Amino acid sequence: MEDTVIHDGDYVLIILNEKKNFLVKVKQNERFHTHKGYVDMNDIIGKRFGSVVKTNKNFELFLAKPNLYDIIKKIQRKTQIIYPKDAAYVIFISNINSGSKVVEIGTGSGALTIALAYHVRPEGHVYTYDINEEFIELAKKNAEKFGLINYVTFKNKNPVEGIEEKEVDSVIIDIGNPWDVVKPAKEALKDSGMIVAFCPTVNQVEKLTISLRENNFKDIHGVELIEREYQTETGKIRPRTVMIGHTGYIIYARKSSF
Repeated sequence: MEDTVIHDGDYVLIILNEKKNFLVKVKQNERFHTHKGYVDMNDIIGKRFGSVVKTNKNFELFLAKPNLYDIIKKIQRKTQIIYPKDAAYVIFISNINSGSKVVEIGTGSGALTIALAYHVRPEGHVYTYDINEEFIELAKKNAEKFGLINYVTFKNKNPVEGIEEKEVDSVIIDIGNPWDVVKPAKEALKDSGMIVAFCPTVNQVEKLTISLRENNFKDIHGVELIEREYQTETGKIRPRTVMIGHTGYIIYARKSSF
């Protein structure tokens, strides 16, 4: 029952219409401003998610509980992030759940880090590596902002030189040279553990799959996911003109114990 009520400090997705929404942290005695007027946050606190509040200009704002997709779309970023369509598939094929021990190679802005931490909590943990200290610091802020910092260990180290964790369930790779961390990943994975890499180009896919075979990984697969949204206006149901086409290829395989 408590989760349905908005409290001071909660994040709320404030929806004006299907094209305009805002992810807002509710703070007592403050105002939230839009081009359609403002609303006192005191009037939001105590309301239920799914209810409506009006601005001073009498426009309705729908108060929704944000999901992981809403959160990732709104994070601060200095790098291109893995799209939710790809992140969801990575988590699904890696069998990541509460209790999973996951190594991420290439922290970037932390979008995938957040998605991984969200799914391993409260019993699991994510260990994420990046050689860029600036990216690490930004990813830390993003993870802390959404209450997931305790499920992540950030490492400003080069994973090509070795992965410190052992017997991990999966290794997720998002760097330009994924083939260089296949051997360290194999040493870190438990038997039959999953290695998953996101590759924007076919050239990367070829080099990676060669390295996977050389290191005796089994059940190697590659997929590309295309996302097309439909507009939902009555009488005008059709694909939207703009769509998310190619973002990258997802390559995955299992560690062999022999």
